[in-house]
Amino acid sequence: MRNWLRKHPEVRTIRVAAADLNGQPRGKRVPVRFAEDVVVNGTRFPMSVLNLDIWGEDIEDSPLVFESGDADGVLRPTERGFLPMPWLDNPSALLPLWMFHENGAPFDGDPRHALARVVERYRARGLTPVCAMELEFFLIDDSGRTLQVPPSPRSGKRRKAAEIMSIRALDAFDSFFTDLYDACEQMDIPADTAISESGLGQFEINLMHTDDALRAADDAWLFKMLLKGMARRHGFAASFMAKPYPEYSGNGLHTHFSVLNERGDNVFANGGAEGTEILRHAVAGCLAAMHDSTLLFAPHANSYDRLVPEAHAPNAICWAYENRTAAIRIPSGNPAAKRIEHRVAGGDVNPYLMLAAILGAALIGIEEEMTPPPPITGNAYALDLPLLPTSWGEAIDVFEKSEAMARIFPAELIRNLVMTKRQEMHYMAELSPEERTEIYLDTV
Repeated sequence: MRNWLRKHPEVRTIRVAAADLNGQPRGKRVPVRFAEDVVVNGTRFPMSVLNLDIWGEDIEDSPLVFESGDADGVLRPTERGFLPMPWLDNPSALLPLWMFHENGAPFDGDPRHALARVVERYRARGLTPVCAMELEFFLIDDSGRTLQVPPSPRSGKRRKAAEIMSIRALDAFDSFFTDLYDACEQMDIPADTAISESGLGQFEINLMHTDDALRAADDAWLFKMLLKGMARRHGFAASFMAKPYPEYSGNGLHTHFSVLNERGDNVFANGGAEGTEILRHAVAGCLAAMHDSTLLFAPHANSYDRLVPEAHAPNAICWAYENRTAAIRIPSGNPAAKRIEHRVAGGDVNPYLMLAAILGAALIGIEEEMTPPPPITGNAYALDLPLLPTSWGEAIDVFEKSEAMARIFPAELIRNLVMTKRQEMHYMAELSPEERTEIYLDTV
């Protein structure tokens, strides 16, 4: 880490930041001459900082605030090290952190530690998850009273309709995407294919797979930060808000994963299209936990506007082979790369909590050799299937009481997240739809 700064003498300041329960980066700005002290000794934040609401306010009656004297945690650098911040005008570096207690034990309220716990459970069984994510987002002109697609820097015209997989729509923002990909290279974020999606000014970028689940979540967290910053440099907003336009499809964040054994073999692959019994166990685990973990896939008030029938987002608990109406899809292709695609999450999620929920549920299914129901065929929206929670309040309640979630997440994190979401739900009820959009557009 010290060598990185020596190689980049142009950097004048650093940001040190960790992800809170909403996935928001919380941290400090530090002059570069004090950076080595952070690398060696870490830094300190109140533990309550990782448990703020979407406005950045303390959680009322949280035991992390007055009851404990608002005690500090110790923040230490993650394996990622220093990263450039190409969206800022002045040369700066970001140092991602995660939180520990004074005695070195992980702080259970840190979402990155929650994912690390799940990964360790895989490792104890000689297994390694391989993960990749597809992130959908909107480019938005939010300078006026209503949201609209930004004018193309090339033509000055606005794209008035969805253009699925349109090269013209991509080329209209070529300068932006070129700068974005250059910035991903600088930050070592493995951005792959970009496509134009089905919403107004909506696009998707795939992040390449990795056998390090923590890195996969880091990549998604960093990409969201980078994309929003780069868009503002180009004069518009980029948003992962689940549903900014009521009349268009919302933003999803689809996760693909497989599992390797100690020999490096994909335990989901058997040379055929159907995959192995272990794949079906993992599918069964994901399905069994899906209802209870909806809060992690749809964490905000606006998230539930996306999870409606026939809007390119699953609302029923089911699986299928090569069927995008299902919540769990088994893609076709090379049998050696057999994998599961989990399609429920919105773009507004915390990637660490979302991935912990998916991988944790799959592992329960593998450990218990669970059997899924038969895969569906046809349109999932037209079938009589068990449904996800339809409201934010219901999702909070079932998450809090879930035995499956208690097997995946520490009790402290569950308590903190439930308190956070109940506080947000209370105050969101006082806001107009326009005010809700304003807060979600830039934060999530």
